[in-house]
Amino acid sequence: MTTTSPAATRSGGGLRVGVQRFGTFLSGMVMPNIAAFIAWGFITALFIPDGWLGSNSPVEAWQWADSAILGGGEIDGVTFPGLVSPIITYLLPTLIAFTGGRMVHGHRGGVVGAVAAFGVISGASGTVMFLGAMIAGPLTALILKWVEKPWQGKIKPGFEMLVDNFSAGFVAFFMALASFFWLAPIMRWLTDLLGGAVGWLVETGLLPLASIIVEPAKVLFLNNAINHGVFTPLGTEQVQETGRSLLFLVEANPGPGAGMLLALAVFGVGVARATAPGAFLIQFLGGIHEVYFPYVLAKPLLILGLVAGGATGVLTNVIFQSGLVAPAAPGSIFAVLIQTAPGSHIGVILSVLLSAAVTFAISMPILLASRKRDLAAEAANGDPLAAAIAKTEANKGKSSSTLSNLAAAAGTGTATATTGTAVATTPIQNVVFACDAGMGSSAMGASVLRNKFKKAGIDGVTVTNQAIANLDGTADLVITQQQLTDRAKAQSPNSVHVSVDNFMNAPQYEEVVEMVREQRESGE
Repeated sequence: MTTTSPAATRSGGGLRVGVQRFGTFLSGMVMPNIAAFIAWGFITALFIPDGWLGSNSPVEAWQWADSAILGGGEIDGVTFPGLVSPIITYLLPTLIAFTGGRMVHGHRGGVVGAVAAFGVISGASGTVMFLGAMIAGPLTALILKWVEKPWQGKIKPGFEMLVDNFSAGFVAFFMALASFFWLAPIMRWLTDLLGGAVGWLVETGLLPLASIIVEPAKVLFLNNAINHGVFTPLGTEQVQETGRSLLFLVEANPGPGAGMLLALAVFGVGVARATAPGAFLIQFLGGIHEVYFPYVLAKPLLILGLVAGGATGVLTNVIFQSGLVAPAAPGSIFAVLIQTAPGSHIGVILSVLLSAAVTFAISMPILLASRKRDLAAEAANGDPLAAAIAKTEANKGKSSSTLSNLAAAAGTGTATATTGTAVATTPIQNVVFACDAGMGSSAMGASVLRNKFKKAGIDGVTVTNQAIANLDGTADLVITQQQLTDRAKAQSPNSVHVSVDNFMNAPQYEEVVEMVREQRESGE
C-alpha cells in the first residue's frame, strides 16, 4: 500500500520569488493570447496606410480598396472600421481580461472579468485598455470568489445555477460601472505617466539604459513578466500610432544571448564550452532565451556583455527608427524577422547583429581573464558550471546543493538526498516540467525525458510541460529549474519536486528513469 508524499510547506522565497510570482501572473494573462497579437501584427503590417498593401504602397487601386476595407478607411463615402482598430480596441483587451479572470476563478471568473474590462475599454483608450484589463479581469474574478464564499455548499439543490448566474451577473454589472467611472481615469493617468517616461527616454536617447534593468532581470526569470507585462502593452499602443515599435525588441532581441554563447563556444572551458554551441542553436533559432541563463549564473561578470549588447541593439533601433509590428514570441530570429515592420528590416537586422557582436567582444576578455582559473576548477571539481551556479545561489540565500538523487519532499519543503536512488512514496505516472511561461525550455526538457523513457522501454508515464501558475497539485513529480522550485512547491505541495540546473542535460533524468523502473519491477 503506497502512501502520499509528505506535503511540502511553503517556503519564504524572499522578495525575488514574490516578484517572480507576480510577474508570472501578469505574463500568464498575455502569453496564452500571443497568437492573437501575432495575427493582429500581420493584419497591421499588411493593411495600415504605411503597410505592404496600404494606401501609401505601390499597389493597384483594387488592392488598395481591399486594404482600406480591412485596415480601415473610406471608399465612395462609406467608412469601414476594418480589422486593425476593432481587434486592438476590443478583442485583445477582452482576451487578456478573460484569461486573467479564469486564472483566478475558472471560466465564470473569466466571463465576469471580460465584462468588467469593457468598462475600461469604453472609458479609455490606448495602453489604458491593456493595463486596465490586466487589473479588471482578475480583480473582478477575485471579488466574485469572495462574494460567493459565504453560501458555497449551502444552496438548496436545484437553485445553484440560479444563484450562481445572478451573483456573477451582479458582480459583473457593478464592476463594469466601477471600471468605467473609476478604474479607467486612474489607469489613464498612470499610463500617461508611463508613456511620458518612455517617450522621454526615446527623445533623450536614454532608452538603451533600460538594458541595465532588463538583462539582469531576464537571468532571474523575470523575462516574460517584463516583456509581456510591460513592453507588449506599450509596444502595441505605439504600433497603432506609428505602425512599429522598438519596445518589442528590448527584451526579445536574440543577439545578446547569441553573442555570449558564441564567446563561450570559442573561449569557454569544460562543460560550458561543450554545451554552448547547442545552446546557441536553441536560443537564436528556437527563441528559448532561458537556455543561456545558467551560464550567466555560473559566471556573473558575463552580464556586463549582455547589458552592453542589449543597449547596443536598442540604440540601433532608435537610430534607424525601426521596430516590430507585434511581439516576437518566442524570441527567435525567425519570429523577429517575420514581425519586422515594413521598412525596418535593415535596422532590426543590424540591431541583432551588432548586439551579438558587442556582447561577444565584451565576453571574450572576461572569459580569457579567468581561463586558467576555470581550467583549474574543472580539474579539481569536474563540473565548474554546476559548482558556480551553486555558489551563486548560495550568495543569493538559496539552497546551494543540487539533487544528485531523487527524494520525496520533506516536511520543511526541502529535498533531501539519500544514498542510492530514492524512491517516491507514490507511483510516478504524471511528470510535469514547469517553467515561468510553460513553453520553451520546459517543453524541451519534457521532450528529453520522454525520449529517455522511450529508450528505457517504460510506458504509461505522461510527461507534459506547463506554467508554474497552472500547477494544480495532480502531478506526481514536478521538475523545475532551481530558481523556480520554491514557487512550484507552493503551487503543488504534495508532489515530489526535482530541481535541475539545465533542462537539456540534467543528470537527474537518469535517476527519474531508474526510480520508475524500480517501481514497475516491485509491482507498485
